[in-house]
Amino acid sequence: MKVLAFAASSSRQSINKALVEYATSKIEQADVEVLDLNDFEMPIYSIDREKESGIPELAQKFYDKIGEADVIVISFAEHNGSYTAAYKNIFDWTSRINMKVYQDTPMLLLATSPGPGGAQSVLNAAVNSAPYFAADVKAHLSVPSFFDNFDLETLQLTNSELSEALNSALTKLTN
Repeated sequence: MKVLAFAASSSRQSINKALVEYATSKIEQADVEVLDLNDFEMPIYSIDREKESGIPELAQKFYDKIGEADVIVISFAEHNGSYTAAYKNIFDWTSRINMKVYQDTPMLLLATSPGPGGAQSVLNAAVNSAPYFAADVKAHLSVPSFFDNFDLETLQLTNSELSEALNSALTKLTN
């Protein structure tokens, strides 16, 4: 099984990257590729740029990575209640190739934040909009208060209820 995973964040110290790496490490017999959105940095999308220069090669590369995956795991960072600018820009460019960005690929959507909200606003937006972009969302999970529920030294969820919920979500994704 080919698993494509990424944190929807450009932060080098992203807690969402730690969460997505932890989650995908639990998928047995999988070939996991964790993308770094910094490798897909493009000019800010605008129709004018698209008309002048076309769609950047990096958008096509991102789209192709999605198409090669059997499953996708994304962990969303939340900036002011919404997607990060880095993720939104990559998504906007990629959607110009094909509105069915996620190509009917089974997905697990995660989100976390340092606060008790667990980036629930952006996760809700992602879950609700995903079907319009051909995402087959099998499960989703918000991890609130990241630093209280995740040990960065051992790279593990320490909250047993959240750990069980993640295991259940992974089962839904891979079955």
